[in-house]
Amino acid sequence: MSRSIGLAHIIRHDDGTSSGVWGIYTLQSAFQPIFAFNEGKLSAVAFEGLIRPFRDGEPQSPMSFFGTCPAGDRLHIEGLTRTLHLLNAGACLPQEASIFINFDPSVFTDRSIADMALRDMRLVLHEAGIDPRRIVCEVTEQKSASQETLYSFVEALRSNGFRIAVDDYGADDSDINRIKELKPDIVKFDAHWITQLMESGAGFALLTAMVTSFESQGIRTVFEGIEEGWQLELAEKSGASMVQGYVLARPEIASTSFRAFGRSMEMPAAEERKATAATGPAPVPSARPVKAFGRKVKP
Repeated sequence: MSRSIGLAHIIRHDDGTSSGVWGIYTLQSAFQPIFAFNEGKLSAVAFEGLIRPFRDGEPQSPMSFFGTCPAGDRLHIEGLTRTLHLLNAGACLPQEASIFINFDPSVFTDRSIADMALRDMRLVLHEAGIDPRRIVCEVTEQKSASQETLYSFVEALRSNGFRIAVDDYGADDSDINRIKELKPDIVKFDAHWITQLMESGAGFALLTAMVTSFESQGIRTVFEGIEEGWQLELAEKSGASMVQGYVLARPEIASTSFRAFGRSMEMPAAEERKATAATGPAPVPSARPVKAFGRKVKP
């Protein structure tokens, strides 16, 4: 296959996983599960790819890594991180799970860039053995460099079988206008925003109304950044389709094998826990792994 920018910076490992190299940094994929409410249970149905940079073997924050990258490199780094996540998803994730991959709209300045990104992603998916219908393309909250290019790119993604999500709804440029223009399959609510809304009755009523409106249009909703039991209860009460956050599971770096996770990982949802809780916030069930999940692949 032809060598994209992303593949040129990839190192393959004996256990089937891959890492990336950009300058002095080594890049690894981490995956965080996304859970769906299903008849009083929570089941892992998807995973989001997240980048984890290392320098001289020491972990660095993603924010500091991206902050040191020149603006002119951002497009290539975007392609590299997507390539890395897709290759590792093919090696580690359950075959039935959806895969959420981020796209920064600020780097898509013209149609040729969008066409190249789509071509490269199709090549990598073929290499990884992943059906495009499993991929959810998250348009992040950054301002678009070209609205026309973004809209045409999203339509091209959709026509090639990919699903579209608007990320961090309620933050920066992820607003109702972006929802109307992109017509996404999924909306992910900004973590800070939903926490603020959950802290008052009026705010929670507004949150529930927004969820109801999206779900009635066939748009599934995800609440991000769920870190407390009471937030999980309110997420279920609001009617949200899916939830993601540390109270459920933390991101885990490949080469963890997540294949058994998708089938076996079920836990009581908020209402079932609430019935057994005497006082205070709903406790985290003992079956819920907070720091780690899955099993390590033996070399």
